[in-house]
Amino acid sequence: MPRAAPPPAPAAPREAPERVRARAERRLRFTAGCFLVAFMTVGLKMATIAASEAREPVSGGTLGAGIASDRAEITDREGRVLASNVNATALYAQPHLMVDPLAAAEGLARIFPDMEAERWHRRFTSGAKFIWLKPNISPEQQQAVHDLGEPGLLFGRREMRLYPNGPLAAHVLGGARYGAQDVRAAEIVGIAGVEKVFDDYLSDPANEGAPLRLSLDLGVQSAVERVLASGMRIMNAKGAAAILMDAHTGEIISLASLPDFDPNDRPRPALEGDPGDSPLFNRAVQGLYELGSTFKIFTAAQSLELGLANAGTLVDTSAPLRINRHPIRDFHDYGPELSVTDVIVKSSNRGTARMALDIGAERQQAFLRSLGFFDPSPVELTEAPGARPLVPSRWPDITTATVSYGHGLSASPLHLAAGYASLLNGGTRVQPTLLARTGAPEPGPRVVSRRVSAEARHMLRQVVLRGTASLGDVPGYQVGGKTGTADKPKHNGGYWDDKVITTFASAFPAQDPKYVLVVTLDEPEIEAAGERRRTAGWTAVPVAAEVVRRVAPLLGLRPEFDPGADSFAAYLASAPAR
Repeated sequence: MPRAAPPPAPAAPREAPERVRARAERRLRFTAGCFLVAFMTVGLKMATIAASEAREPVSGGTLGAGIASDRAEITDREGRVLASNVNATALYAQPHLMVDPLAAAEGLARIFPDMEAERWHRRFTSGAKFIWLKPNISPEQQQAVHDLGEPGLLFGRREMRLYPNGPLAAHVLGGARYGAQDVRAAEIVGIAGVEKVFDDYLSDPANEGAPLRLSLDLGVQSAVERVLASGMRIMNAKGAAAILMDAHTGEIISLASLPDFDPNDRPRPALEGDPGDSPLFNRAVQGLYELGSTFKIFTAAQSLELGLANAGTLVDTSAPLRINRHPIRDFHDYGPELSVTDVIVKSSNRGTARMALDIGAERQQAFLRSLGFFDPSPVELTEAPGARPLVPSRWPDITTATVSYGHGLSASPLHLAAGYASLLNGGTRVQPTLLARTGAPEPGPRVVSRRVSAEARHMLRQVVLRGTASLGDVPGYQVGGKTGTADKPKHNGGYWDDKVITTFASAFPAQDPKYVLVVTLDEPEIEAAGERRRTAGWTAVPVAAEVVRRVAPLLGLRPEFDPGADSFAAYLASAPAR
């Protein structure tokens, strides 16, 4: 008997439609939430990228580490910026990433005229993986390179040294260059001037960015350079230098040398010819010249200091005067004798030589050494140690005589400024400095008595009032000074017959000098009073007078008209011997 089929299983109960709908809605909401979170994450990331500064991708997190790119500012004595850092962009290439090396080279040649397309195409196809193209480019050049669309041309962030005043004070600042560098950072190092001397200080993080404060006054420096450039042009000079120094502290308020250069684009040193022709040559510090009759006041002052004479002592100026068979000549015939003051006023070589012979070679050398004329200047410039004065190896009587009026010994205008400051500030030695002093310095060694210093100032004032520097008088400021004219030496030996170096060393106000000014012109020549003139009285003196006229108000000096004809006599009467 056949078995009966099992009854069918009961059907599962149907789920309520409301529950199905609710589950579907939960799934849709979850999926939508996931998409929303994803889109928000992507959007936030895109916003972050858009708000950040663009930078090149790097291969490692340590790129640029160890390169000190920070460098402190340099300011003048009033805090005005002379050198600072600004953000810059470098351009480099990774040729293996280039799509079209030839198009890249041609595009760069259009943007940078100094880049030859053929040369750079060869480099891009040489197999090199990395090539520096430009250490600094402008924003306009960066955009032009970007528009080339070449992925192998890349940009690197860095800082660059900027001199906002261009060539102003160029020989003091010197300049800087890049040291260690990569695509993310570059080290800035000094190559000349105070940038090099104070390189460690400027780049030391321990100083927390404190600026290097110089003794220069930016406004005075600008005025000095403008007047010096005009004077150099009017006097048809090849070069010029000027130094303005505080007579009591040795602080250099202005130091100028022309021709100059822009430290933002420092030229390369000359490899041939006369180094003195290069704009990099600092005539005020590196220029070693026979400074002519500006030295005569040192001889007169030493004679007074030793008690060998006083300002009114008569000195033999008669001709002939021969020393070791060498004749000593004067520019004019001054008669048989002159007072010590008039030897300086009229600039008599014979009178000065006879005073020097009475002093003697050993004492003369010791005095000039005490004024710093035997050693390099201690000023804070890299060029200074190499500018050692040229001193005779032997010192016979003829050398004693010629050195007394500034021939046979070569020194820089900076040496002369420091010597005049030491002699005229009351008689204490000062050391020149480019750093602003924060307090009164300790007085240096005494070189002459106060009385002799005052008598020397009186003599120099008379040179301006009735001597060879009459064009140097500036009403209200009582300038005193001494002229000097010397044949120009050739860089390979000997002297030029028709070329001179003219100098005017001065102090103002003469009765109580606050500042010393030295102006030197290289190969000046001017037509004046119907003749060709080359002497200092016609060339360096009027330039110095215009400098005083311009800068004295900037220095806070009030003009003093008619201070009293007997002011020097009154001072001399009351001045102590020491």
